[in-house]
Amino acid sequence: MDLQYFDYKYSFPLESGESLPSFRLAYTTRGTLNDDQSNVIWICHALTGNADAGDWWGGMVGTGKYFDPERHFIVCANVLGSCYGTTGPLSVNSSTRKPFYHDFPAVTVRDIVGTLDLLRQELGIEKIHTCIGGSVGGEQAVEWAILQPNLIDNLVLIASSAVASPWCIAFNEAQRMAIEADPTWTEQRDDAGQAGMKAARAMAMISYRNYDTYGFTQALDNNEQLDAYKAAGYQRYQGEKLADRFNAFTYWTLTKVMDSHNVGRNRGSILNALAQIKARTLVVGIRSDLLFPPSEQQFLARHIPDAAYEEIDSLYGHDGFLIEFRPLANIIRKWMAGTDLVSRLKPIPSTPGISSQVK
Repeated sequence: MDLQYFDYKYSFPLESGESLPSFRLAYTTRGTLNDDQSNVIWICHALTGNADAGDWWGGMVGTGKYFDPERHFIVCANVLGSCYGTTGPLSVNSSTRKPFYHDFPAVTVRDIVGTLDLLRQELGIEKIHTCIGGSVGGEQAVEWAILQPNLIDNLVLIASSAVASPWCIAFNEAQRMAIEADPTWTEQRDDAGQAGMKAARAMAMISYRNYDTYGFTQALDNNEQLDAYKAAGYQRYQGEKLADRFNAFTYWTLTKVMDSHNVGRNRGSILNALAQIKARTLVVGIRSDLLFPPSEQQFLARHIPDAAYEEIDSLYGHDGFLIEFRPLANIIRKWMAGTDLVSRLKPIPSTPGISSQVK
């Protein structure tokens, strides 16, 4: 899959009041756009994903898969602030001719969606059949559906939310504290804070999975162990694995992006913002998700007009949206066909972390 690039050569204003002198987005397309543009599938990736959805979501994207380039025109773009070809902290600031590093400006989910929409215009796409995303990808998708109510026909939000919860922000801040504790973090070099990021990723894995996941996949080898536990080794492995493909500046930036998510900002309220969505919407929760618990998806489904809701059972917690492709594809297929899904919504007084912000 060849990476393509969209270069925006003008100043791009950000929500923070700062601006980027220009930016580049890396993106991929699969399949062929049909004459009436009725086959566009736009996939929004999560925190450390890239522009090749077939790489990190191979169970859903590819020949013979639910999103099939033989039938669909599939677009996925690497988000602003990332490190897979898109402008981010290691990119050269055209104003200073030096890498941004710590000076990369604060970016929000809404800023990212603004760049995606510029790419859409560059590609000449006037209608998106389906916009889908999980986690931070779902945050982008719901923002886009609010910003451009007539653009998206079908909206699929998986393990996502209307606003970053205090719980999610706390996890992210703990990870950034780990990066700050790395004595190299203040240095102007590409690998600054790398050891801290390894610890941050280990923390994050606990929120992406859950108690049962670790009990099943990282069980003790025997009852005589005093060290070399599988769970400990797994945490270190995940830190090393991310360090091979990421950097602390990008990780810092994108966790801040997560914190910024709030569809109600400057729109009167969260409820008012969600009410503006015109896309036919499916919201999917994961019952074992600790980071974005199902109550957050239930909240979305309750307040997006005529949205459908379904849940997936998964051992893998939040990461289930990347792993449970068979039940997910089955849910989407039935919904697309117009089959009534069994709603699992139950009356709840409010969603913790949201109730104080909705009005």
